[in-house]
Amino acid sequence: MTSKPRPASTATQRARHVDVAIIGSGFSGLGAAIKLKKLGTHSFIVLERGADVGGTWRDNTYPGAACDVPSQLYSFSFARNPEWSRSFSAQPEIYQYLRTVAQDADVLDHHQFGCDVREARWDNAAQQWHLDTSQGHVTARFLVSGVGALCEPSLPSIPGIEDFEGQLFHSARWDHSADLAGKRVAIIGTGASAIQIVPAIAEKVATLDVFQRTAPWLLPRLDRPYTGIEKLAFKKVPGFQKAVRAAIYAARETQVVGLAKAPKLMLGLQVLAQGMIRAQIRDPELRRKVTPDFRIGCKRMLISNAYYPALDRDNVDLITDGIREVRPGSIVTADGTEREIDALIVATGFHVTDSPMFAGIFGKDGRSLAEVFEEGGMKGYKGTTVAGFPNLFFLVGPNTGLGHTSMVYMIESQLNYLVDALKKIQKNNIATFDVLPEAQDEFNAGLQKDLRGTVWMTGGCGSWYLDKHGNNTTLWPGFTFSFRNMLKRFDQQAYAITVMDDQGLPTTHQTTTSSATTGALADNSKGTHA
Repeated sequence: MTSKPRPASTATQRARHVDVAIIGSGFSGLGAAIKLKKLGTHSFIVLERGADVGGTWRDNTYPGAACDVPSQLYSFSFARNPEWSRSFSAQPEIYQYLRTVAQDADVLDHHQFGCDVREARWDNAAQQWHLDTSQGHVTARFLVSGVGALCEPSLPSIPGIEDFEGQLFHSARWDHSADLAGKRVAIIGTGASAIQIVPAIAEKVATLDVFQRTAPWLLPRLDRPYTGIEKLAFKKVPGFQKAVRAAIYAARETQVVGLAKAPKLMLGLQVLAQGMIRAQIRDPELRRKVTPDFRIGCKRMLISNAYYPALDRDNVDLITDGIREVRPGSIVTADGTEREIDALIVATGFHVTDSPMFAGIFGKDGRSLAEVFEEGGMKGYKGTTVAGFPNLFFLVGPNTGLGHTSMVYMIESQLNYLVDALKKIQKNNIATFDVLPEAQDEFNAGLQKDLRGTVWMTGGCGSWYLDKHGNNTTLWPGFTFSFRNMLKRFDQQAYAITVMDDQGLPTTHQTTTSSATTGALADNSKGTHA
């Protein structure tokens, strides 16, 4: 989305009107579309800038792209896939899964592909959203943001990079026309994408320079193909796949104790990670370079069995000196060393806490999400609504990210909240809802309190989990079943509500104070998992 403001009056009478407009068709947007159709709501549209569903799994096609969450868990609970080929799926298989789910749910006719949402602006007078898109105007009573956190590539500000004359591309926008065989290649970054790319290309390139700013902690990737008997059981044995999924979920959830409750318990995993370094890297100096100086879990934990052996190859060099500049055919590091290269791969992550999408959504006071977040940090209410932005559902919103398990679980929890909200809106003749600022503030105060003792705040590292204010606005600080329980019902008491009169026009403005939002985990003692 772009940030250029356009007044709501640009919408014409020929604008398409729907009850619900959904932006994006990754796991979030697609899941919302499926839930709306099951609810019996047919007046909705999915606005997707790409040519197909899939989101990040459509766009990230780099060599070695795969998921670091087990396949059984990285799927919708209402669309389990007995056909997974392996315990950890690769990008093409996940992408195909999402395409199949969309077809089976019969929601593709609600999609408008190749449609870039330039701006979404709340109209106070009409009490609806006006969306300016590359394919015309859309008005909607409700707006669902299904724009994922990992969709806008972050490019490094390095002097001279725009003058590089070789092949240059971001990992999330892989140039498949680029033939890297026998080339001198450099890759900037050692995050989740880079540790998959490096082993995938190391054998074919002449040389590979890996530029590392911060070493990540790596754990073994316990990946294997499923046997024919397992696949048959997933298909034919009632409850088997559900039980396997539940067991994986439970095992993953135990990590929360170390990550968010007692960080010292992460020591066992750290010892395991250190053992991998000793076993897979021969050179003592390289071992030193790849060993992080912070506690495991502070930054995203990565899984790979191939990354360290790839770094140990004779044609691969790990460089920890900072980059001073990029020249037309080379990279110069801070110590003055110049390395000639033919291709430059930028694997520097995404805009998460400063997504460009935020600049294009304008609330009831005319301010954008970007302006609101710039002033007070990225915060919302239960990760799903934001004060000052009526009738907006924010999927994968503030503090819904995870460091240990599947985001699909969190998305489904938010979809439960969305569905219950729409049911109550219809039942109670609600025109608009807007979370009360005091409810949002109270929720976030409890959230940040819960985050203080976590490994993300005490582990001695800086990460994209933190915003410029030093707050962790990205991760959920507890068990995911607590989040699921918290979002089971739309808590109308936390919102300012307007209702319709007999003629269908908005009338009374009901404002209530919340007594159920004390702390992030106030009412989360029970919950179920998918």
